[in-house]
Amino acid sequence: MRLTIARKLALAVIAIVIVCVGTMGWMTSSNLKRGFIAYLNEMQAQDLDQLRDLLAERYRQEGNFDWLRRQPRALREVLDLMKPQIQTDFDVRNRRRPPPGNGRRPPRESFDDGAMPPRAADPPPRADDPPAEAQPPPGARDPMGFAARVSIRAANGEVLMGPPDFPPGAERAIVVDGKTVATVRLRPLRQAAGTDVGATGFLHEQVRDIAILSALLIFTSILLALWLARHLLRPVAALRDVTARLARGQFDARAPLLSRDELAELALHVNEMAEALEASERQRRRLLADVSHELRTPLTVIRGEIEALLDGIRRADPAALLSLHAEVLRLNKLVDDLHQLALADAGDLHYVWTPLALAPMLAPLLERYRTRAAAADLELRWSLPQHPLVVRADADRLAQVAINLLENSVRYTDRGGRIAVSLSARAGWATLAFEDSAPGVPEGAHASLFERLYRVDSARTRERGGSGLGLSICRALVAAHGGTIEATPSTLGGVRILLRLPLLPNP
Repeated sequence: MRLTIARKLALAVIAIVIVCVGTMGWMTSSNLKRGFIAYLNEMQAQDLDQLRDLLAERYRQEGNFDWLRRQPRALREVLDLMKPQIQTDFDVRNRRRPPPGNGRRPPRESFDDGAMPPRAADPPPRADDPPAEAQPPPGARDPMGFAARVSIRAANGEVLMGPPDFPPGAERAIVVDGKTVATVRLRPLRQAAGTDVGATGFLHEQVRDIAILSALLIFTSILLALWLARHLLRPVAALRDVTARLARGQFDARAPLLSRDELAELALHVNEMAEALEASERQRRRLLADVSHELRTPLTVIRGEIEALLDGIRRADPAALLSLHAEVLRLNKLVDDLHQLALADAGDLHYVWTPLALAPMLAPLLERYRTRAAAADLELRWSLPQHPLVVRADADRLAQVAINLLENSVRYTDRGGRIAVSLSARAGWATLAFEDSAPGVPEGAHASLFERLYRVDSARTRERGGSGLGLSICRALVAAHGGTIEATPSTLGGVRILLRLPLLPNP
């Protein structure tokens, strides 16, 4: 049988409950036994007071303890005058009538004649009395073993009753006319075994009830633990099914939210991961379709030109060769851009990191593109700060980003428009902005400009050059520099590309 998480959790809870309930039951039983024995010892300490008074009274009558010296029967006669609580319980259980006077001590006047009072005759048997053989045997009148645990010593240290090496226990002095004539001791009970049947039975009943209750609690906890394990791990089973579907490529799988705890957070993260995988899969498929389309167009043109030359429809003059060369260059540019993106995604692009002042790097590029912008009937202006803004960058890669952004603005801005470039610093970041005039892009499409092979409309098509990968390459290079790049609407009517790079604290 496979030990699943549900079974492990259920077994752990069951083990903890068994240990806790078992420990509680054991401690409760132990405390009950100790408390019950302490209660019996306290009750017998009261009987010891009664025995002391009877012995003192008998000493007054006899004048000494010669009648008691090593005479267990004499001590038994004294004990018969007492009313031990346990003896009364024994009589009640065996349906015996209590002795005359309800077992109370006879009045002190009964000792005036100097003799022990005569025992009352047994009353005639009743119909509901037990048979003779059911009467308690000799010695059962002392079910707690009271007489065997009593030790009496005279004032001179002579042992009158009990062993000489009697262990310490409850002790009472027998005082007659202000003089201590003897000491009576009672050895305390250490365990309930061997005591009265009623006391032992009561204790056994309590321990049995505790054991039964503990067993019921453990059984209930087992049922609750099994239910709780299934209930708590139900979201885990759902997550397992969802992850299995994701592993099989079913990226539309979503985990249900069955709770509001950490497992629900995990389900949310799994759903976010599934959405990201689904979006990545859509992007991959669209990229393959777009790349195949981009490659098909120049290849189709080249094939048509070559077939026209072979069929003699077109002469192999310089114009035909220039057309073929342009298509080959366009195809080569697309392949180079794809290769560069693949290297950027894999982290295989090599960078030479050096402190770089942005303004001196941008100035010659802007001067060079001013002529190109003028040829396209565009006005190019820029604003660069006098103080240096130094970043940690690869000069060639960062120049490639600036060239791509300037090339896009020149290529996709209508004639008679404007291009503005500005550089500033704010809160430890260098901000480089490229803005152009119309045409712009529809609202909500700015974030998609950095997707691979994305084109908004016919105003930004391959007929005006480009492979549709320039901004994607820019985003990868800027991210490698620890910066950000985003597109927003421009106040000039076109697109505003905002690039941020972290400044060096101590250039």
